[in-house]
Amino acid sequence: MAKTPAMTIRRRIPKPGPVARVAVVVGVLVVLFIGFALADAWTAMGTAATGARRALMQASPQYDDGRFANPQPLWNDILGSIWGFANGSPYASPAAPPPIEAVDAARFATPPASGLRVTWLGHSTVLVEIDGLRILTDPVWGKRAGPLTWLGPERWYPPPLPLEQLPPVDAIVLSHDHYDHLDFPTIAALALRDTVWIAPLGVPAHLEYWGVPAARIVELDWGGSHRLVGKSGAVLTIHCTESRHASGRQVFDQNATLWAGYALISDKHRVFFSGDTGLFPGMKAIGERFGPFDLTMIEVGAYNKAWPDWHIGPEQAIEAHGWLRGKVLLPVHWGLFDLSLHGWTEPIERTLVAADAANVVVLTPRPGGSVEPSSPPPRLRWWPDVPWQTAAQDPIVATGVDARRAAP
Repeated sequence: MAKTPAMTIRRRIPKPGPVARVAVVVGVLVVLFIGFALADAWTAMGTAATGARRALMQASPQYDDGRFANPQPLWNDILGSIWGFANGSPYASPAAPPPIEAVDAARFATPPASGLRVTWLGHSTVLVEIDGLRILTDPVWGKRAGPLTWLGPERWYPPPLPLEQLPPVDAIVLSHDHYDHLDFPTIAALALRDTVWIAPLGVPAHLEYWGVPAARIVELDWGGSHRLVGKSGAVLTIHCTESRHASGRQVFDQNATLWAGYALISDKHRVFFSGDTGLFPGMKAIGERFGPFDLTMIEVGAYNKAWPDWHIGPEQAIEAHGWLRGKVLLPVHWGLFDLSLHGWTEPIERTLVAADAANVVVLTPRPGGSVEPSSPPPRLRWWPDVPWQTAAQDPIVATGVDARRAAP
């Protein structure tokens, strides 16, 4: 039988060897893994703003060339970050679940005697009762601070207050769209509640995508505000304030939405919520316009000297508290997730050292604890005594601020 050209060609193609076959199998597994991960994370990653929401973003003074920007850029030391990741604290996570105070929902049936009470539920989630209204900040009830259900920073203890027992709230205030502040499982569970959602520019696109009715969403730029009237007739104005941070839920949407802090102002009380922020001179202007604050809730954790502008750090939180003209400080953004390289108790330890030096009153409730700032209880040291670095050992000093640090 005569050989055909096709038969000749087939015989010239060598069969794949063992290495090639392994490479093919690995390649297929990688593709399958990526596909599985994307399918798992797709909804949690959210969506981009379009139409009128996108036009609103583009009109913002903070929006430039498709992205939002800080007045003071964020400085990063790449080599320092790499070195830090190789030399992180062995105490970055607790050896055992920290003690919490289980919250009985009946607690909220009795209004605070002073008119102002805060319940810290961990990280940046705080239930603020202020003169007849309830405000919930950055609600995170989910298991992980990330898009995947099976990978990412995992919370160290269950929510002190089960989500189904959360009392009615008048507004949910969101600072930005990072996963440890904008939690998809929590938003989806609360989506149809009869409440107002207040968020910075661009973030409402995520909320609508997850089922929050557009009519219940208020979208604010820095300097914007929203007036709430409670069922009792109580009035609260929520002002969206500048912060120094970033945003993004995946590789291609970095800084595509805005980040913010908030001033909660009633006739009787004033509360400031920092969201995530580095130190910036504008905090003085916020204090001059909206202060003095009966309470500041300022983040103190997840910092590093290699990226000193992303998060404020303990000592600068005390400094900012002074600029804001705060009376009492509730440290937030610590004690729930491993999001940095320092010891897990270090943020509160350093905050207390700096507070004592500046004569600042600091609240230290357990997760789940409620406090009325007008009558602060004695400090409660509910965390264990583990090694931590001092401010001298690991200083956090924001860039672009030093020349304006003197108090006005």
